[in-house]
Amino acid sequence: MSTDNLRYPIGPFEEICDPSAEQRGNWMKEIGRMPSRLRKAVEDLSEDQLAVPYRPGGWTIRQVVHHLADNDMNSYIRFKKAMTEENPAASTYRQNMWAELNDYEAPIEASLVLIEALRSRFSVLLEGMQALDFARTFTSPTNGLMTLDTAIQRFEWHGRHHLAQINSLKKRMGW
Repeated sequence: MSTDNLRYPIGPFEEICDPSAEQRGNWMKEIGRMPSRLRKAVEDLSEDQLAVPYRPGGWTIRQVVHHLADNDMNSYIRFKKAMTEENPAASTYRQNMWAELNDYEAPIEASLVLIEALRSRFSVLLEGMQALDFARTFTSPTNGLMTLDTAIQRFEWHGRHHLAQINSLKKRMGW
């Protein structure tokens, strides 16, 4: 399996321009379902298995779970800022450096609970948004001007992307 296939088992992010209300609704459902899927994917893994990188040179499963919690926090704040400010600047974070901090060695349960709680709140926020709200923008340091239509797609893809990395590793290892 190529490094790209290991890194992007569902393929790279591909934006859908002018998504329909049905597409948005499907992304919202997937956002809400992801925490239980993640918990199921990691529930029977040992500490040794959690320490295995999903690909050569990649993060361990433990790091991926903690990264998902960090990303969810950042994404939730970006959405709230975009909903309450005119084109706010989104903060960036050095995810590779964050993955090296000592809290990424902690048990994953706290991050699983955090993801569940954040996505519960996020789902309420998303469900209350009107079609015009998805045209609101923020400026990302890495992606430039971004609408919430694009951001919801990226957020939903991001969760599936990392979940697929974990499940791909489990399949390859026969876990």
